[in-house]
Parts: sequence; C-alpha cells; structure tokens
Amino acid sequence: MFNILCIVGSRRKNGNTATLVKEAMKAFDTEEVQAELIFLDDYSFESCNGCNGCQNSFTCVIDDDMQKIYPKILASDAIVLGSPTYFYNITAETKAFIDRCFCLDFFDEDDRSVWISINDTGKQKYAAVISVAEQHSEKDMGVTPEVMKDSLESLGYRVVDVVKALGLFSAGEAAHDTTALQDAYNAGEKLLRTLRLRRKIEILVQNKKSE
Repeated sequence: MFNILCIVGSRRKNGNTATLVKEAMKAFDTEEVQAELIFLDDYSFESCNGCNGCQNSFTCVIDDDMQKIYPKILASDAIVLGSPTYFYNITAETKAFIDRCFCLDFFDEDDRSVWISINDTGKQKYAAVISVAEQHSEKDMGVTPEVMKDSLESLGYRVVDVVKALGLFSAGEAAHDTTALQDAYNAGEKLLRTLRLRRKIEILVQNKKSE
C-alpha cells in the first residue's frame, strides 16, 4: 500500500489549486493507494520562530496543529503539494507549512552546509508540485514552483513533476482548462508510476540478496 499525502495551500476549497490537486488524485484511484487530502487552512499553526529547539529534540517544540500534520508527512510515501501564486510567491499558509518542516532536517554541528533530512534515513520519498497563477506567463509565477520544489528536495523528496497552471484566477476556471487538468493528472500518474517502480526494484534487490 502506498500512502500519498495531498496538500492544498489555498484557502479556497473549491478553487483552482484544489481542483488540480484533486485531479492529480484521480490517478490514485486504485486499491494499492491510500491518499489523503488536507487543506492547510483547516489547521491552526504558527510560523517557525527560529528557536532551533527541534535540533535537540528532533521534533518541533511548538504545540499547535502542525503536530497533527507531522505524522501524516512521516507516514507518507509521497506528497502532492499545491499553491496558488500570491505576489510572485506561494501563499502564507504554504510558506508557514514549509518553514515548520525545518524540524525534519538536521545539521552538522560544525558545518551547517552539511545536513540530512529524516526522510533520507529510510525509503526514498517522492513528490509532485502544482503551482497556479492568474497571469499567462511563467515569469509572473515568480518563485512559486521553485520554492515548493526546492524545499521538498531539501526535505529528502525527489520531485518527479512540476505543474505550472497559468491563466487561472476565478474559482472554477481550472475545471474547464483541459491542459491544466491533464497536466495535473499526468503528475499524479507519474508519481504513482515512480512508486510502483520503487517497489519493483525493491523486490528485485531482495530476490538478489536471497540468491
């Protein structure tokens, strides 16, 4: 069974980001996948305060709703993360979520250019990113897709696809954008194919060891 956590960083539950994340999830409609959709706006959590307490306790010391999300992250094999573009960047909710995942990275005491994620200690994890913007040029997305991709990679995920859905503003527009819908579905399908390939290789390696 593959566990896939799908995260919407928009406050609009029927907005374009949610529509595309849900479209990606259609690729997970199989008995081998347990997928969960969460909206960050349903959770009440603070921004990272930079206390660095997590580097001693290996967990965030702030007691809020992020404590409900961490187990979902750790239990998942893959993540779909989606955010609309607000002023050339991800939403405040998405940024706060990413910053609070700082507790999942651990740094060398003498050289902070050396770090490892807790996700690096087990099976390889994977991710897909869905970014949405009102404008029609990728330039006007600013850093939205890159922030999500780079942050997830620093947390030990291999990002297999980045969707850039342009020209979407009013809620519901994405439902009529066949290109954006197909791109989102393809991202979900690629994520699942990657997980299946990981499982196949794991079996081959295990069989090789038992020879």
